Amino acid sequence: MLIIASALAAFIPMAVYLILIWRFDRYEREPFKLVLLNYLWGSIGAIIFAFLGGAIFSTILSFFISDKVQLEFLGTVVTAPVVEEITKGMFLLITVTSRKFDNITDGIVYGGAIGLGFGMTENFLYFILYGQTLSNWVAIVIVRSLFSAVMHCVSTATFGAFLGYAKFKRPKFKFIYPLAGLLIAILIHFSWNYMVSFKSTAPLGFLFLIVTVMIFIAVFAASVMGERKIIYQELSGEVELGLIPKNHPEILSSKERNYSGWIDEKIRKTYIKAATTLAFRKLEYKNSKGRSKAFYENDINKYREFIRTLLTSSDSGNE
Repeated sequence: MLIIASALAAFIPMAVYLILIWRFDRYEREPFKLVLLNYLWGSIGAIIFAFLGGAIFSTILSFFISDKVQLEFLGTVVTAPVVEEITKGMFLLITVTSRKFDNITDGIVYGGAIGLGFGMTENFLYFILYGQTLSNWVAIVIVRSLFSAVMHCVSTATFGAFLGYAKFKRPKFKFIYPLAGLLIAILIHFSWNYMVSFKSTAPLGFLFLIVTVMIFIAVFAASVMGERKIIYQELSGEVELGLIPKNHPEILSSKERNYSGWIDEKIRKTYIKAATTLAFRKLEYKNSKGRSKAFYENDINKYREFIRTLLTSSDSGNE
């Protein structure tokens, strides 16, 4: 019974968080299969590598530190933040090579998914190991669901955001920004673990995480609004080319695109997806070089032709 209750308590909050983060990216939503793949890495792959890495570091430290209490403390506040942020972030280095991963918002979504997956598995283990009484179990579920797992989400999402920002930068920045993101992720993790390790500083730990989450939400919201601006600017150029109607950039970059009446309802969702992708492909084309630039140029032409055919067929059908 404890295992089933712990599994549900670990899974349900993280699943809700994951869906909220994914849906908040409303202009160019990432493929859920890829988001789920990152979530699974966090819940399985990162956990396994973090356990192995933590064991290796603890073994090395044990040669220099004999005090078990001190060794456990260092494992919690030093080893865990470093090892876990590296193992969680490893998969992002693969995901960032996908052409679906192209900005800060994408990095937040994929990084957040990994952190939530990691938090889910870690929560489950804590629930069954330390929830010895009902009141104790409930307290652990609340604290870890609202704070510890959220910390994992925010820290890895921070690394993801820096990866997204660096993707189309010059080569030297492709190393500097991700490294800075990883160090900040480790700092967030370290600060939380350190402060909640002592009763006197635990309230500061909760306050620190609340402020961190607020900053995280603000950055996420700003990034989404930045996507809206990109869509408007890039599609305004398509108006000048005669591809789309004059009022469409404003509609496609706002909530109005979700309402019916401004275009044939039969093609609305398909048109929104194609036009939005075209806008981001144009931006990616400007920021890329070599083979990637050729890929994006080809994609731009493909989406322009698709949109032209889509709108023409819709006009013909309405005559």
